[in-house]
Amino acid sequence: MMQNTTRLLFAAMAALLLLGTGPGVQAAPAAFDAELLAIQTDWATANYSVPENQREAAFDKLLARAATFSKQYPQRAEALIWEGIVLSTAAGVKGGLGALGLARQSRAKLDAALLIDANALDGSAYTSLGTLYHKVPGFPVGFGSDKKAREYLLKALQINPDGIDPNYFYAEFLHDEDDHAGALKHLEKALKAAPRPGRASADEGRRQDIQKLMARVRKELTS
Repeated sequence: MMQNTTRLLFAAMAALLLLGTGPGVQAAPAAFDAELLAIQTDWATANYSVPENQREAAFDKLLARAATFSKQYPQRAEALIWEGIVLSTAAGVKGGLGALGLARQSRAKLDAALLIDANALDGSAYTSLGTLYHKVPGFPVGFGSDKKAREYLLKALQINPDGIDPNYFYAEFLHDEDDHAGALKHLEKALKAAPRPGRASADEGRRQDIQKLMARVRKELTS
């Protein structure tokens, strides 16, 4: 009887480990969520609150943290997405020749995230990839493509039609394509987006971006 009980116990423990639900794994979701939110918060601070002359150094620290996070959770799309977001933002901050290398790294992380879970974080990988293809120069300098930018941004909107980021970045794309009426429509929708839990500083900064672009779009429409 004791032998049978021992076998059952070991079988149960093995099943738990195979399913990733053993005692040693239970703390992982909470730790993952806490670090994800910390990176999101630090990104908002670096992007919106840090003085411009200190922004590059702030993103250098955040790049290291985001890389460590994605290495720790290589099968979590959210970690890869946020490493991609940090890389792409750092590329914009740094500029110059090094920016294209960071943009390529960002694309690789975001493509990897799509393979794991295209819907993760409300389709944020699509939003970020669309923005990359929009911002990066085209061939022969870079990999930018207006066709791919539109494709990815529209996919992001299919997943999260009322989100603040997909509407803002698609509006930015439409503005650059001289579709100012379309841009204004998506900017107005972005302003109505529901607050994101734990992302108050990012939402505030993005609304400032929206207001600035909206002023330019309205000026174009009345000129």
